[in-house]
Formats: sequence, structure tokens, C-alpha cells
Amino acid sequence: MPSLFSTHQRTLIRRLTFALGCAFAAPFLSSSYALDLETATIADLEAAMAKGTLTSEKLTSAYLARIAAYDKQGPTLNTVITLNPKALDQAKALDAERKSGKIRGPLHGIPIVLKDNFDTFDLPTTAGSQLLAGSIAPDDAFVVKKLRDSGAIILAKLNLSEFAGGGGSVSGAKDPAVLKAGAVPNGSSSLGGQTLNPHDLTRGPAGSSGGTGSAIAAVFAQFGLGSDTGGSVRGPSAANGIVGLKPTHGLLSRDGIVPLALTFDTGGPMARNVYDIAVSLNVMTGVDSHDDATKKSAGKFEKDYTKFLKPGSLKGARIGVARDFTGKNPETDRVFNEALATLTKLGATVIDVNYPAYLLEGRGGIYSLIMATEFKAQITDYLKTTSAKYPKTFDDLVTLANDPKTGYKAPGKAYALKYTASVALDIDDPVYLAAKNEGLALITAAVLAVFKNEKLDAIVYPTGTRPAALIESTTPPAPTGTTDSATSIANLTGFPDLIVPAGMTKDGLPVTLSFFGPAFSEAKLLGYGYDFEQATKAIVLPKTTPALPSDKL
Repeated sequence: MPSLFSTHQRTLIRRLTFALGCAFAAPFLSSSYALDLETATIADLEAAMAKGTLTSEKLTSAYLARIAAYDKQGPTLNTVITLNPKALDQAKALDAERKSGKIRGPLHGIPIVLKDNFDTFDLPTTAGSQLLAGSIAPDDAFVVKKLRDSGAIILAKLNLSEFAGGGGSVSGAKDPAVLKAGAVPNGSSSLGGQTLNPHDLTRGPAGSSGGTGSAIAAVFAQFGLGSDTGGSVRGPSAANGIVGLKPTHGLLSRDGIVPLALTFDTGGPMARNVYDIAVSLNVMTGVDSHDDATKKSAGKFEKDYTKFLKPGSLKGARIGVARDFTGKNPETDRVFNEALATLTKLGATVIDVNYPAYLLEGRGGIYSLIMATEFKAQITDYLKTTSAKYPKTFDDLVTLANDPKTGYKAPGKAYALKYTASVALDIDDPVYLAAKNEGLALITAAVLAVFKNEKLDAIVYPTGTRPAALIESTTPPAPTGTTDSATSIANLTGFPDLIVPAGMTKDGLPVTLSFFGPAFSEAKLLGYGYDFEQATKAIVLPKTTPALPSDKL
């Protein structure tokens, strides 16, 4: 397979690999270091840089060393599509700014990574598709610009399930032959290839933000961005055992994110601790004139989400347990039940709840119909912003992916794009409009009724009803069951969902706990998640990506 890196990037990796070898040869004196890359929060790093005991250049080098050691060699996680060749130069410039007294913001000098469907003016944005290889957006996505303005350094653009997974998929199909023909390996794309789960290399990182999930678990950056349409932040957070947030629809601008279905789409942060999620929200929120959905957030977002991160936040909270989504895997259920016991010990009142049957049974069809219809129209709108050599419509994607002359590397995706073309409605079709306008209102009202009837502050469930799936499945694809996953409920309603590590199965696979709440309840959910996180400390460094001497800062 040809290298995905430029000559400059390969040279950078060779230099970092050499430096890494020198680090292993050096004496290992952990007592002389105050910070560890794996566990340090943004607050820890900023404090060290303020004192002068750490530089952004050193921090960036440490992250690049881990990428060099583990992404294209060693376990070969293959999370990176494009490495930023100017990352160290940018870190040095930010160090110089700090020395001169200029601090851009709370992320000054902090290295981050992006799912490769966030536009960047200086690095390609491909959505994981070889059909968009090398495409440079005219400017940064709204949230990316905010992160840069606050001093963040973009280390890399990361692999994803192509076109966010659902963009050209057999979602909603019942025919086994269709499901088999349209099956795509867990965590792969035609441009980025296959990403691996660092906890078990035979398993995938989940989709569609799998590259971000794997990279953050393997400590390749301080935090990363994913996007979520039906669970694409939460699935990878669960499979890789990290913290993630699917925010309220409209809390974060979607401007400059390659669309899947704008009715559901949102960006979301993924990190190794709740604090870093909160800090990233402080930077990224705000009304954007290029995204009308953000008008909903006016007067509802917080200026500082970190002030809600307090031990004791769960005391007195009334937490519903979505039992509909248990019973699929005994080890997942064991860890989940232990998490519920922890919530009780922390002072929460925990009660079982069930969603109405009509919600569970109807949501899948509504979701798939809206997603297919919107992708067909909205990816066309996005493609029109790319340069002349790239496809310009959804139909172009279908044709090129299925043309043998193209050499398209993902036959399952090619079939799925063609399938989507056969089922997607026009954006003005009355059936689509009924699903969007009446169907979503029904589901939202049903969920709010559960909250109201039980007087709930939040609902918890196991983010993944089963641990991370094998890349090479041992069973034929089957239609998704009504209780196989709860994640799409947050997209259908637009409500927020926070994921926090809860423990490990006996086979060493992560299990996470989801805190789901009403619109714009992020502050409360972050407080609950922080309280649980501090009581459990359940996050685990993957066994395939152990600590390096250069991790000690």
C-alpha cells in the first residue's frame, strides 16, 4: 500500500523514531518529573508552561513520538491520514508568544487532532474518501478556527468510517444479501485504510470517529474532535475507553464539517478526562452566522463549563437506568451494574426506566430515511465548494466509486453508495418532511415524557451494549435490533450525551457509561460525569501502546 505521508512527513517520523530510541537508552528517572502525558489535564499542562517547566515544543514532541512509535509501526494503529509537518514550528512560535507575554487562550500550545471531515485551510479534508484525496478547503471549520485562535496545535487529521459511515450505507436494510454486499470493515475508509483498536488489535475502533477514538486512547494528542450523527462520537469513545461528548444539537457550529445529515450532525470533543472536554467546550461554543442551528444556543451555553466539575455533583440526583439496552453481553452488564452501584454510593437515586415501545420500534426507520435523504442533497452542497478536479454531486460519488477505472478500494462502500441512491428521497418529498417534522417531534416528546414522569435529572445506559467488535466478523451482518444501541435517541431528539469510562471486561475491553440529559444540560452532565470519573478512575492505557520515557514531562 502506498504511503499516506509526504516525503517531509516521513522524514519527520524517522527523526522522531530516532529520538525515541535515544529516549529508551537514557536513564529512566520518573521521580524527577511532575507530569505524565497519559494523565495530565489541560490545566496541568498550562500550569507547567506558565511556570516555565514545560514548553509546547516539548509537549508536541512527546505526542509526535508516540505517533511515530505506534501509528505506522509497532501495533500499527493507522489512525493518521495526514500528519501536520509544521506542528513543531507552530509549537515553537506559540512558545515565543508565551515568552513575550501573549497568551491566546486556555489551549495555548496544546496539541489536538481532528477527524478528517473537519475543514482545515492548511491540511487536506477528505472524509476518508480516496475520491477527495488532497482536497484543501478554503478556510477552517468554525470550531477549528476557534481552537486555533485559542492556541491549539493541530497535529494530524485522522481516519474515519468513510463519509462518516452513514454517508452511503445500507442502514435500514433488511435483506441479508444487501447487508452482506454493503458491509464495510469496522473502522476503515478507502483513503485511510483500516484503523485498529489499541486495546485489541483484532477489533475495530468503532465508527465513524474511530481514528479519533483510537488516537486519544493511545495518547496521540491531548484531545480530539469527532462528529456524531447517530453515535459516531459515542461508539468510538466506548470501544476505545475514553471520555466523549455528543453535545446538544446547535451548541457547536457544524460550519465546515463534511455533512452526513444536518438534522442530526454535530461535532463533539473526545478526551481522556472530563476536564478537557469542559475546557474544549469553553472555546468552541458560540452562535455562528453560517449555521442557523446555533441560534438555539444563544443564552444557553456556559462561559466556563469547568466550574461545574465538582465531587459530590451526583448527590441528590435522580438517575434513570435505561434497562432496554442491557442483556446483550454479560461482561458489559457486570461493569454497568458496578457503575450503578457507584452512582448510588455517590448519593444518586437510581431507578429503572423504559422507553415507550413505539419509540424503540419506530426510531430506526425514521433515522435511516432522514439520513439517506439529507446525505444525497447535503454532500452535493459540500462538494460544490471543492476544486474543479473533485466530484461535484452525490451521483458523481456513486458513479466514480462503482467505476472499475477508478480503482476504488472499498467495494462494500461502493455498493452502499449505490444502495443509498436507490432509496434516498428528494429533500422536498412529503414522506421525508413528515419524518423530519412530525416523526422527530413524536420521539422528542416521548423522551421528555420519560424524564418528566420519573422526575429525572439524567438517564444512564451502557454506551455500547457489547464490547468493541471484531474487524473480521464471525457472523453474517444482520439488521440492527430495536435495543441494540441507544445512541441515536440523542440525535433524534438533539439532546446531549456524555460518555465516561466505567471499567474493563475480563478480556481487557473497555465499557463506558453514558449520561443522557435534556437539551443544553451539558453543565449538569459534566458534573455527574466528573464525580463518577473521580470516584472510579476507570480509564486504562491500552496494552499495545505502553508508556514511553518521553511521556514524562
